[in-house]
Amino acid sequence: MNTSKILVALAATALLAAGGCAQQKSPANKALESIETSLKDVRADAAKYAPDGLKGVESQLARLKESYDKKDYANVLAGTPQLDKAVASLKEAVASGKEHARAALATAKSEWESLNAEVPKMVDNIQTRVDELSKKKIHLRVSKEELESAKSGLEWMKTEWSEATAAANSGKPIAASEKAKAVKAKGEEVQKTLGMKEA
Repeated sequence: MNTSKILVALAATALLAAGGCAQQKSPANKALESIETSLKDVRADAAKYAPDGLKGVESQLARLKESYDKKDYANVLAGTPQLDKAVASLKEAVASGKEHARAALATAKSEWESLNAEVPKMVDNIQTRVDELSKKKIHLRVSKEELESAKSGLEWMKTEWSEATAAANSGKPIAASEKAKAVKAKGEEVQKTLGMKEA
């Protein structure tokens, strides 16, 4: 008699647990769907501006999906608030990344405009100086080796400047600005080698 009562009690407990489990399935599913929708909106930008944060969020989401597949809905419901916070943080990181990118782009555009006016003049001046020195048989202040070094540097500058201009024309001001700054630095070095006053 006692045994049958125990079995009935166990069966009732199992049914209650199953019922509770079934009741949790729908909220757990909705919670996961909500997070996936929220993540879908930011995933592309996150891959660009906050890749590490995206990996962390996707890893947490994968774990909760695994729990859901194992019918551990309680674990899903317990984990979703933390994942919601992680997605919110990811969105903030993306917004911050975009702002930094915008600022860098604006700076690069400004730098390029300035360098695009300055560097070609520098290249022309160096070319003029190299041509003058190349005509002379005797160089008082510039050795033959220094002149050859300057010529080599000038050719490098022309090549890099051509690439910088191409980058600017292709809508890549950051790459253009970086190359232009390198050309300017090389130009200053060559000017010193040739005994020129820096422009």
